[in-house]
Amino acid sequence: MAAGETQVYAKVNSKLKGRRTPSLLDPLLGLGFPAHTALKALAATGRKTAEEAADWLHRHCNDPSLDDPIPQEYALFLCPTGSLLEKLEEFWRESKRQCTKNRAHEVFPHITLCDFFTCEDQKVECLYEALKRAGDRLLGSFPSVVPLVLHSSISYLGFFVSDSSADVIREFAMMFATEAAVLADCTVKPCTKQLHLTLAHKFYPHHQRTLEQLARALHPGHSCQWTAALYSRDMRFVHYQTLRALFQYRPQNVDELTLTPGDYIFVDPTQQDEASEGWVIGVSQRTGCRGFLPENYTERTRECDTWVKHRTYTFSLAVDLNSRKDGDASSRRNGELRPPQRPRSVGSAQALQATIRRKSVLVVRHGERVDQVFGKSWLQQCATPDGKYYRPDLNFPCSLPRRSSGIKDFESDPPLSSCGVFQSRMAGEALRDSGIHVTSVFTSPALRCVQTAKHILEELKLEKKLKIRVEPGIFEWTKWEAGKTTPTLMTLEELKEASFDVCTEYWPAFPLASLMPAESYDEYVDRCAVSVEHIVSSCPQDVGVTLIVGHGSALDSCVRPLLGLPPRDSSDFAQLVRKIPSLGMCFCEENKEGGKWELAAPPVKTLTHGSNSAFNWRNWIPGN
Repeated sequence: MAAGETQVYAKVNSKLKGRRTPSLLDPLLGLGFPAHTALKALAATGRKTAEEAADWLHRHCNDPSLDDPIPQEYALFLCPTGSLLEKLEEFWRESKRQCTKNRAHEVFPHITLCDFFTCEDQKVECLYEALKRAGDRLLGSFPSVVPLVLHSSISYLGFFVSDSSADVIREFAMMFATEAAVLADCTVKPCTKQLHLTLAHKFYPHHQRTLEQLARALHPGHSCQWTAALYSRDMRFVHYQTLRALFQYRPQNVDELTLTPGDYIFVDPTQQDEASEGWVIGVSQRTGCRGFLPENYTERTRECDTWVKHRTYTFSLAVDLNSRKDGDASSRRNGELRPPQRPRSVGSAQALQATIRRKSVLVVRHGERVDQVFGKSWLQQCATPDGKYYRPDLNFPCSLPRRSSGIKDFESDPPLSSCGVFQSRMAGEALRDSGIHVTSVFTSPALRCVQTAKHILEELKLEKKLKIRVEPGIFEWTKWEAGKTTPTLMTLEELKEASFDVCTEYWPAFPLASLMPAESYDEYVDRCAVSVEHIVSSCPQDVGVTLIVGHGSALDSCVRPLLGLPPRDSSDFAQLVRKIPSLGMCFCEENKEGGKWELAAPPVKTLTHGSNSAFNWRNWIPGN
């Protein structure tokens, strides 16, 4: 840059540094907010209105980081709009439905122009000026057509921008970076590599062909206005998981978070040691507060859902979308695309399922266990000095079955709570009303699973027709069990003595004695894969539902091998299992034409309810 031009930029920079927006900052200062927190609120809300910033400040009044000088991170993206965006979003939905979620689903369709960088809160408005200047200078030379070429590899699928158009777009990114450095004192790194619009990333190799077919269905010629969009995110939660609240939750204790439907919660998967089963520790984006929350009140959502859009600059363009792969001339005939192989619609699939009865597998998690409510010391709360059981709370079971080693073995093999029994019966009643035809039942040897199976069968009116087959191979991952030995589980003889109608003639894939303590994750998923294959092969060949009652982990470790999917990463597996509620279900149906299993909607709805805290009448003092 010439010396004279540098001086001009320095003068402009000095003027912009001293400039502020009275219509936004002054009302916040007038309300008594300090300048640094008011600027933080404006940056966190995209500097749209003073009202939004004031609301943000009121919600964050208990935010322990409110006064911390932590700036937002910003990034610049080139985003499609109009019909092309609609087609891309349709591809997002369909690829997720047919091939499950991949990394591309975490962010909206975009071309990255500048990587994330930081900007001080008082200089954010200078970034807007930098975006406007860069856009104005390149508006005349911005390409009227942006050719996109489909590129596919073993773990990536997306559109590459051709060199001629990419050069101009990269020049725009470079200009923005230069302007931002001068006006806002930001270090911005523009993208210098191959510009691309990602369609799928880090997917399973066997999904590549299906994803390519869906990508070729993005028909060329969609008109489009490309928009350069400036987004920000909270740099503290970059590597966290993002949850969205589905239901309202009012805290029962001071260390719990208030949840309102639509709230976003940031959760660090590596910092969950203090959380008990079914709970997580997170930070609320709405309030900035940290606390415990019930995980089954939330769902996993995209990381970009918490990003804030600040300003945009729109280029009017028509898009030429060349959907053939590099070097794949056979994908075109006389300059036209071959008609893509369209997936069968949801409606036609449902109609087909209605006319063809299939062999099915329903995997169900057990009901609420008593130690989930009363903690690991639950047994000390209900045992007399001479080792007999009594019921200290209505949610404790009415009685415990007799065990040869006495009551102490229940500590590692807890029963259902009274609510767990109610949950199991309610699920069984709903299954009966759905009209499904259960032909066989398998359970984990854990008492809570056998109890759940029994109560479901009783509501299905099948307790005298079907015997419960105990399969130790689908027992919980033993690494999660306390102690250096496997839990002492009830034998078939003890279960029969306790009035559980178990089948003594069934030969399991893994005998009870074969369970090893502290097994590795690979050993566990292999055990479950072998067991579920054994279960399916041991069932009658006629149509009907095989009911498998296991642990929350079974909904992943038993279903994925059935669908032909490889095991997921162990850390992802652990986080997924924590979210599965009592009586959570996965339903699989066999496709007779292809000989494969497919995931389908469970025959009944989920069961959701709130907590009910303990009450001590001695602490109740009537008012005057």
